[in-house]
Amino acid sequence: MPTEIKCPNCGHHFPMEEAMSEEYKKDLRDQMQKFIKEKETTFAQREKELLQQSQQQQILFARKLEEEKRNIQTATEQTLRKSISNDFEHKLRLLQDAQKDSEEKLKASRQRELEFLKKEQELQNKEAELELSVQRLLQEERIKLSKEIRELEEQKGASRETEYQLRMKELEKQLDDQKKLAEEMKRKAEQGSMQLQGEVQELALEELLRSNFPFDEISEVGKGVRGADCIQLVRNNFGQECGKIIFESKRTRDFSQDWIEKLKADMRSQGASVAVLVTAAMPKDMPCFGERNGVWICSFSEVKALVYVLRDGIIRIFNAARSQENKGDKMHLLYDYLTSTEFSEQWKAIREGFLSMKQSIQKERDTMERLWKAREKQLEKVLLNAAHVRGSIEGIAGKDAIDVQLLDDEDGLLPD
Repeated sequence: MPTEIKCPNCGHHFPMEEAMSEEYKKDLRDQMQKFIKEKETTFAQREKELLQQSQQQQILFARKLEEEKRNIQTATEQTLRKSISNDFEHKLRLLQDAQKDSEEKLKASRQRELEFLKKEQELQNKEAELELSVQRLLQEERIKLSKEIRELEEQKGASRETEYQLRMKELEKQLDDQKKLAEEMKRKAEQGSMQLQGEVQELALEELLRSNFPFDEISEVGKGVRGADCIQLVRNNFGQECGKIIFESKRTRDFSQDWIEKLKADMRSQGASVAVLVTAAMPKDMPCFGERNGVWICSFSEVKALVYVLRDGIIRIFNAARSQENKGDKMHLLYDYLTSTEFSEQWKAIREGFLSMKQSIQKERDTMERLWKAREKQLEKVLLNAAHVRGSIEGIAGKDAIDVQLLDDEDGLLPD
C-alpha cells in the first residue's frame, strides 16, 4: 500500500509517491527548458556565424568574378586592337593599290572619254540633222493621219472601225520605225509607206484569223518566199484537216488584175481549196465582196464574214467526201453485221434487260398499291374514330366549345 503523508498546514492526506513524482517531473521540466534554451542560443549563434561566412564568401566570389572580367576585357581589348590594326594596315595597302590602279584607269578613261566626246559631238550633230528630218516627217504624217481620221469618223459601221484599227496599227508601227530611224538613220527614212501599209494589214489579218478561228492553224509566209501572205489550215471539231485557205493582202489605191492570176498560181502550188484576196481597192464593177476567176475578192471589213462562209463550205465538202468513201463496202459490212449472230445475241440481251426492268417496275407498282390500300384503310379507321370522339364531345360540351377537327374539311373526307 502507498504511504500517506499528512499536510501540517491543512491536514490533507496524500500518497508520498505522488509528491515525489511531481518533484521529479518539475525538475525534468526545468532541465528540459534549460536544455532547449541552450540549444536555441547555440543554433542562433551558429546560424549567425554561417550567415557571416556566406556573406564573406559572396564578397570574395564577387571580387574574383570582377577581377576575371577585367582580365578577360583586357585580353579582348588587346586582341581587338591587334585585329583592328592588322585589318586597317591590310585595307590601307589595298586602298593604296586600288588608288594606283584607279589613277591609271582614270587616265585611260579620260583619254577614252575625250575620244568619246569627240565622237559624241559628231553623232549629236548628225542626230540633230536626222531629228530635224524625222520631226518634219512626223509632222507631215500627223497632218495626214488627222485628215484620214476625220475622214474615217465620217464612215459607217464596220468600215470605220476597221480602218481606224488599221490606221492606229499603222501609226504605232510608224512610231516604232521612226524610233529606230535615229539608230538606222536614212535607211528606214527612205522606205516607202506602201510597204508599211501592206505589212500592217497583213499583221491585222493574221491577228483577226487567229482570234476568230482558234482551232485552225494560221501560218505566215516569210518575206522573200514565193507564195501568198498567209495560209489558214481549216480543221473541224475533231481536229481533222479539211482544207486550206490562202490569203493575199493588198493595200494600194488601184486594183490590178495580175493579182488574181498570181494568187491562182499560188493556190495551185500550195494545194489550197480557196484563195482570198483582201484589198483596200476593189474592182470598179464590184461594190462588195465576190468571186472572180476562181478567186474571192473582199475588203478587210468583209473578210471575217467571208471566211466563216468559206470555212463552213470546206468542212461540209470534207464531211460529204468522207461519208462517200467506201460506201459500197460499208453497206455490205452493215448488212453482214445486222444479220450476224453477234447482233442477234446483243439484241436479245437488250430485250431481256428491258423485260426484266419492266417486270421489276410492275412488281414495285403492285407492292406500292397494296401499301397505299392498307394505309387508306388505317386512315379511314382513324377518321371514323375521330368523328365518334368529336360527336361525343360536341354532345357534352357543345359544338363551339372545343375544336377537335383533324382536317379543315373533315365532313367531306369521312367514309360513307
